[in-house]
Amino acid sequence: MNIITYSEENTDILRSDEPKLALISFDGERAITGLIDESVEHNILLEKTGHNSRDIDKYFRIVYDRDSADWTFICPLDYKGIKDKPRRITAFYNDGFQAIARFLSEIGYYGDINIPRRYRRHFDMMGE
Repeated sequence: MNIITYSEENTDILRSDEPKLALISFDGERAITGLIDESVEHNILLEKTGHNSRDIDKYFRIVYDRDSADWTFICPLDYKGIKDKPRRITAFYNDGFQAIARFLSEIGYYGDINIPRRYRRHFDMMGE
């Protein structure tokens, strides 16, 4: 995985204990990460690293620290061209969990992956 790190202060963000943002491409080949205090939002992090901020729906998005990762679980309507909503959300969950776990493992983080309550409306559809 190609990991792009962004820091305005040129700090080694992967060693920092500060909360961070990360975007992991759907194919799992690229990740972009930076300190949350320097980028605030995922789309701003994309822009600061020279990527189109409108491409945000091409990435799995997390906020993480050494203990856990909170997944911004928003499944795009066109994910993998799957029209059936429950199947699309299930595929998004399976692919995202794998890509996020791989990213965290590659940077030496082994905490939990959480889906905050505010994002569970899509996640809950998988159980229906």
